[in-house]
Amino acid sequence: MSKLVELQGILRLHGLWAKKSFGQNFLVDEEALERIVQTANIHSSDTVVEVGPGTGFLTERLIQKAKRVITVEFDADMVEVMKRRFKGVPNLEIIHSDILNWRIDRYGLKNKGYKVVANIPYYITSPLIKHFLQSACRPNKMVILVQKEVAEKVIGKTGKSVITIETQVFGRPEIVAIVKAASFYPTPKVDSAVLRIEVYEKPLVPERELKDFFRVVHGGYSQKRKKLRNTLAAAWRVEPAEAEVIIKKAGLDPDLRPEDLEIGDWIKLVDKN
Repeated sequence: MSKLVELQGILRLHGLWAKKSFGQNFLVDEEALERIVQTANIHSSDTVVEVGPGTGFLTERLIQKAKRVITVEFDADMVEVMKRRFKGVPNLEIIHSDILNWRIDRYGLKNKGYKVVANIPYYITSPLIKHFLQSACRPNKMVILVQKEVAEKVIGKTGKSVITIETQVFGRPEIVAIVKAASFYPTPKVDSAVLRIEVYEKPLVPERELKDFFRVVHGGYSQKRKKLRNTLAAAWRVEPAEAEVIIKKAGLDPDLRPEDLEIGDWIKLVDKN
């Protein structure tokens, strides 16, 4: 039985459908599901957090590999489907919660002691990455299926943004595979990508300096079309001429725009300020 037929049967059995309000596009491609699991490189001792399990097609693979799987689902209907499908599975915990409000530290998870593996709704991609990487209890790896365009932005391939820097200060992102729109039900308008983030043992910026680092980055991107001397002057609360001196000390051109900078450039700017 194909995953599409199986999915339609599960939804029909429970009188459900894909809800646009939750950004539900169910992955029904066997090869793509397997690629996500392989990319996560799950061991029998691993703890995995899955976000938005839906009807559990990825979950059924994760529970075969990991010691412990925690699924966090916002849709109460899907929570009931999951509870019925996986009743009595000892290494699975099903949590009904909004992942962005979910307290990572309350489930016995240790910093760098778990992996995030998920097919996530497109609209929460950036907030979700921030939620995990900027928490006090970070994963050691994230393997998430996201919109292709967003994945390319995270790795800095197609125009950098705040999420590019916010990700790369904590880990090394890489696009592992492209997943065509036809691999989902309902079919979205765009392709997706399997994005792997290998989280560093320590951020590239010392923990105590992260707040200032993000203040500068957000200030720089607040008017990303403007030149650095102007955007950073506002972030540093100095005159453009003074900002220009700081930028030059960092070995950068004040006429550059925020999206021209790599992660290392932002680190230099904070160091020189």
